[in-house]
Amino acid sequence: MSNLVNVPKNGGLSNTNSNTSFPTLSHWIDDIFNRDLPSVFTTNFNTGITLPKVNIKETADDFKVDMAVPGLKKSDFHIDLDNQLLSISTETKDENDQKDESFTRREFGYSSFKRTFNLPESVDEDKIQANYHDGILSILLPKKEEAKQKPARTIKIS
Repeated sequence: MSNLVNVPKNGGLSNTNSNTSFPTLSHWIDDIFNRDLPSVFTTNFNTGITLPKVNIKETADDFKVDMAVPGLKKSDFHIDLDNQLLSISTETKDENDQKDESFTRREFGYSSFKRTFNLPESVDEDKIQANYHDGILSILLPKKEEAKQKPARTIKIS
């Protein structure tokens, strides 16, 4: 007995042999998202829900966390480490008088956020470094010496 479902190219899960005129779930969802949104969703406000994007890269010697946070100062950031939990947060107050400005669309401007990451046990917590340059917060998380990947070698048989 097969549990596979035939899915038509339009993505619906309706029975293709059925002669019913009910809209498929995919058509219903498309209708919702393609309609004009009520004005409450198109107003010019930033709810602070947006989180900055993060890239994490692992090498043999370390992890590097890069967070895109343009428009802030390095003094705006709070970086804390507690029981292998790295927390990056900021809370800024908009000191510019932008009450008279009317944005057509406003997607950046982090008033506050907090991102947390569980660090692997291989990170040497005493050697963590951070810097902020050109809108990128970079955090270097060096690995403990015993956790670093050793180069491949050939073992001779005696």
